[in-house]
Amino acid sequence: MNVKICGLKTPSDIDNCIKAGADFIGFVFFQKSPRHLSPANAAELSDYYDRNYSDSGIKKVALCVNPTDTELSEIISTSKPDFLQLHGIEPPMRVDEIRQKYGLPIIKAIRVKTQLDIKASQQYNFSADWLLFDAAASADLMPGGNGESFNWSLLADFECDLPWMLAGGLNPNNVAHAIAQTNPDGVDVSSGVEASAGIKDDLLISAFVKSAKTSS
Repeated sequence: MNVKICGLKTPSDIDNCIKAGADFIGFVFFQKSPRHLSPANAAELSDYYDRNYSDSGIKKVALCVNPTDTELSEIISTSKPDFLQLHGIEPPMRVDEIRQKYGLPIIKAIRVKTQLDIKASQQYNFSADWLLFDAAASADLMPGGNGESFNWSLLADFECDLPWMLAGGLNPNNVAHAIAQTNPDGVDVSSGVEASAGIKDDLLISAFVKSAKTSS
């Protein structure tokens, strides 16, 4: 089971994710988020990772929301990601354009309210490398990282040509149940391993990874 911890902000966050056994670590580039990184912050974290964990095999993911090419160029130059996560309403043509231009694999987030959103995700089969199913945010909330879940039974019989992750409202206490119900290729968490908004908790990170790995 692949585990992604998103919204890291400090070198100790990286340390804790490595120690816990995560497979992906996520940096957020969305100014309204409490987990947003400035270019200087992103460069610092990326350099710290490269100095200490470049051989770990853990993938760095840059999360963007409807980014422009100018924004993407800056994000890539400062954070040096292995993956781009597109968490906005980017259509398949735009996703493919980004993948071709920057030569990076894409995780495309799908905001789920109903079964129709699950079915519509298949339009990204030829433009993305992973899908990520997250809860559609309530009014005035961020596109992700809100701690909200959706009806996981919508994914109970889901079949897809791409690997996919489950996100939205996951935490150490419910991730095993979520995996059993949906059988994803990976799980993604942000607020579910935080002591407060944007502040990661090392014990929660460890507990989440352990629960996800042992349930798969």
